[in-house]
Amino acid sequence: MTEHISATVADGVGRLTLQRPQALNALSYEMIRSISAVFDAWRYDPEVAMVVLDGAGERGFCAGGDVRELYGYTTGGHAAEALRFFRDEYRLNATIARYPKPVVAIMDGITMGGGIGLAGHASIRIVTERSRVAMPETRIGFTPDVGGSWLLGRAPGELGVHLALNSRTMDAADAMHAGFADAYVPSDRIPHLLQALEERADPGTPWEIVMLFDETPGPSALAAARPWVDACYSAPTVADIIERLRAFAEGRADAAAAAYAAGAADELEALSPTALTVTLEAVRRARTLRSLEEALEQEFRAVSWFIGEHDLHEGIRAQVIDKDRNPKWDPPTLDGVPAGLAERVLTEQLHEPVWPAATVVE
Repeated sequence: MTEHISATVADGVGRLTLQRPQALNALSYEMIRSISAVFDAWRYDPEVAMVVLDGAGERGFCAGGDVRELYGYTTGGHAAEALRFFRDEYRLNATIARYPKPVVAIMDGITMGGGIGLAGHASIRIVTERSRVAMPETRIGFTPDVGGSWLLGRAPGELGVHLALNSRTMDAADAMHAGFADAYVPSDRIPHLLQALEERADPGTPWEIVMLFDETPGPSALAAARPWVDACYSAPTVADIIERLRAFAEGRADAAAAAYAAGAADELEALSPTALTVTLEAVRRARTLRSLEEALEQEFRAVSWFIGEHDLHEGIRAQVIDKDRNPKWDPPTLDGVPAGLAERVLTEQLHEPVWPAATVVE
């Protein structure tokens, strides 16, 4: 067991806490293996009726996977280790989604990337006024994974495409509207909720207890933007999406909406053309898939390709390692992305799949 997680059992509640607050509880490979071992041990443990997932510190539940560790793998000639990292992480994501006992995830603070892989597939997903939820992979020349494409593909209208391409951060109201969360509980009420879960009379009904603490988070800016998001992000290509965003911004009387759309277009023009092209196709394909496992397999095919590509290394370097925020993408523009690249990346099996035979759970 790594020092970066704690696992305790009391009154029928297994509490698994990420204990790496100095790194916003970013997931190392060792943490992923340890979390998986805890879920395996608790699956048949009669002393555990439900699982609570949370993170130490007040800044966040989990900022995602440890991209510094990933960078070390991919630049140090250890691609096989990187693939093991992702394969085991995706298996953990599916384990949480199919767990036979209720899993309550508390997304208090920053919850992004790999944090969504843990919390986003839980039975009950709780956000607070401090929640900042995102799949930010395109910022580093990558594509949403850990089952993110599955969640994004099921967001209302074209909101999932917008969230994915722009790596947009959601507050509590947005996360609930987009289908990434189920309940809103103010952060100062979380200790009381945990106490109530431990003192419950019926160990099989955590949702009824959560509802006693559930409040309305307020209006969702994402919901208000949906009409023009749907109109712009339904365009067939990323270049067409940018063109529609520009046209909307120029012809809009609503200054706030115009600024939002113009800003979204600016963001897309600054991000990796390759990552954007693959991500658009990935989210749209995820809508047609039958299970989370199929989405994870599609993501693994993409990851297997990305870890050997320039843009992922360059994105991590610019955003995390050197922090110059000035990545040099290759190709630098959308018109340089080869035709058919996204389809090839998402369908070609470069390595052993996550599951030896595709697992389909209806």
